[in-house]
Amino acid sequence: MTPPAPDASAPDASAPDASAPDASSGTGTGTGADRRISRKSLLRAAAAAGAAVPLLATGTAALARDAGAQGRPLKPTPFCDDGDDPTPPQMEGPYFKPNSPLRTDLVAPGAPGTRLTVSGHVFGRNCVPLAGVLLDFWQADHAGAYDMAGYTFRGHQFTDASGAFTLRTIVPGLYPGRTRHLHVKAQAPGRPVLTTQLYFPGEPRNSTDALFDPELLMNVRSAGGGREGTFDFVLNVDGRPTDPPTDPPTDPPSGSWAPGRAYTAGDRVTHGGAAYRCLQAHTSMTGWEPPLVPALWRRE
Repeated sequence: MTPPAPDASAPDASAPDASAPDASSGTGTGTGADRRISRKSLLRAAAAAGAAVPLLATGTAALARDAGAQGRPLKPTPFCDDGDDPTPPQMEGPYFKPNSPLRTDLVAPGAPGTRLTVSGHVFGRNCVPLAGVLLDFWQADHAGAYDMAGYTFRGHQFTDASGAFTLRTIVPGLYPGRTRHLHVKAQAPGRPVLTTQLYFPGEPRNSTDALFDPELLMNVRSAGGGREGTFDFVLNVDGRPTDPPTDPPTDPPSGSWAPGRAYTAGDRVTHGGAAYRCLQAHTSMTGWEPPLVPALWRRE
């Protein structure tokens, strides 16, 4: 079904998170010396200058899992760094449908489109991964159409014990008035719903889409014949560790850190001549080396 109109109209006041704490702007009203330059302003300026996403000095994306080394609670923000504003909510739009199927793979056999895998974690404001968070995704197909009769490219899932999620889908198509985007609702158990959208860097329509927010850019790269994206959600929730370290700690798998390994809390590894202990169970991947992810590894 081809959308009759872009979903860039005024926000739906009946959206579940219209009055939830997650929807606050968090912009502040300080003046003079007490007003900091917000990260949102810097991101908007970077986007206008052509930068896709904030980077660390190492050249990797500044995602939420890269923070937490200061040992202090952090306000919700997609990058969980300086805490100057909450994870941005966005309008639900006219194409949401409840009761989507429970699944992590939205692609039916033979469906056209460029394959896309999106992965990441959901954190609380203190950068602790949150287990059991409901993530409900929906999007347009490769031609820019939403399925309003069934549940094509719609599905929900829950974060695992380490707060991780993985979504397999396609790159959504374009339709009038909008840039490429994914819709998502995120809800920690018993907490308000955050409704928002995720965007792709380098899209020409990012500069003309009235809803586009650079804080909601995924970190996207080409992978084989498809694309891989990462994004970490940070909810207005005090997180609690879901997988305490084992005592005594387990022996490190193969002794040194490697991508593609399933690590459990308490595992010890070596990387770059230093020893690290795993804080949260997860499957490792390139870009998550222990020095870069203090939310997952602690140096010993």
